[in-house]
Amino acid sequence: MKTAIVILNWNGKKLLEQFLPSVVSFSSELADIYVADNASTDASISYVKEFFPSVKIIENAVNGGYAKGYNDALQSVNADIYCLLNSDIEVTENWLPPVLNIFKNDKNTAIVQPKLLDFKDKKKFEYAGAGGGFIDLYGYPYCRGRVFNNLEIDKGQFNDTTDIFWASGACLFIRSKVYHKIDGLDEDYFAHQEEIDLCWRVQNIGYKVKYVGNSTVYHVGGATLQETNPHKTYLNFRNSLLNVIKNVPKKWFLFVVFSRLILDGIAGLKFIFELRPIHTWAILKAHLSFYKNFFKFLGKRRKLQKKQDYNLHTSIVWQYFVLGRKKFDELE
Repeated sequence: MKTAIVILNWNGKKLLEQFLPSVVSFSSELADIYVADNASTDASISYVKEFFPSVKIIENAVNGGYAKGYNDALQSVNADIYCLLNSDIEVTENWLPPVLNIFKNDKNTAIVQPKLLDFKDKKKFEYAGAGGGFIDLYGYPYCRGRVFNNLEIDKGQFNDTTDIFWASGACLFIRSKVYHKIDGLDEDYFAHQEEIDLCWRVQNIGYKVKYVGNSTVYHVGGATLQETNPHKTYLNFRNSLLNVIKNVPKKWFLFVVFSRLILDGIAGLKFIFELRPIHTWAILKAHLSFYKNFFKFLGKRRKLQKKQDYNLHTSIVWQYFVLGRKKFDELE
C-alpha cells in the first residue's frame, strides 16, 4: 500500500518548524509527505523548500478551510491511504506500522485514528480526538478519554484496537478510494466536525472506523482557533446541527432537531450566566445559518445511499451535567 501524509497549512511556518521534523524523521521510510498550503501569505512554502526538499508541496489557490483545502489537495496525491494530519501534531517513533497493519488485515476498515494525547501535558488525552470519538442521540460528540472539557489521564485504559464512531480530523487515515467514492469532505462545513460527517457517511456505505491505541501522536489543539474563540463556538454548534440534518436516522429526526433547539438554548443561557455573551451570540448565528441551510442539507440527506439505525447513546448532556459522569467508563 502506498501511503501519503498530507499536512494542511495556512500561515503556519512556526508550526511547521516545530512539528514537521518529527513527521519526516519517523515517517519518510513508509510514506510520502506533502504540505498542502491554503494560500498562505507567510514564508511557509519557502521554509519547507529550503529545509525539507523531500517534502512535496501542493499550493491551493484559495484558503477554503479544512474541507475544501483537503478536497483540492488530494486530487493530486497518488496513494492508497491518505493521512490527514494537522500541522500542530508531533508524531512518535513507529507510529505508522500499527495503523497500516489495520488497513492490510481488515479490508472493511476505511478510517483509522491513533491515540491522541495533549502535547502541552503528555500524560493527558487531547480534546480533539483522545481515544476515539462517539456521538450521542442529539448529535453531540464526545471521546473515550474526553467528555466535554474533562480530560482523562492516559493510564493505558485505551491501549486497545476497537471500532469507534468517528475519528479526529487532527490525525485521520482513510482509504483513498473510499474518500473519493463519497466525494470527500463536505465543503459547506469549512472547518470543525466535518470529519464526523465523513465518518458517518463512510459507515452508511458499510465500512468501519477504528481506533488503534498502540500508535500515539501528540496534538497541541487550538493552534488555529482557540477554544475561547467565538467563531469556533459558531462552527461547532452549526456543524453539529448540519450533521443532524444529514445523518440522524429517520425515526429520531424530528425529535432530535427540536430537542437541539432547546438544548442549544440552554447552552446559550449558560454562556450568559458565565458572562460570555459573545458565545451566546455565536450560538444564535449558528442557528440562523442552520435555518438558512436546512433545505439544502435535506437535499444532501436524500442523496445518501443508506441511513443505518445506529445504536446511539443517551444524552451526554444529561449524563455529564446532571448525573455528574465525567469519564467515559462511567457513561451508560
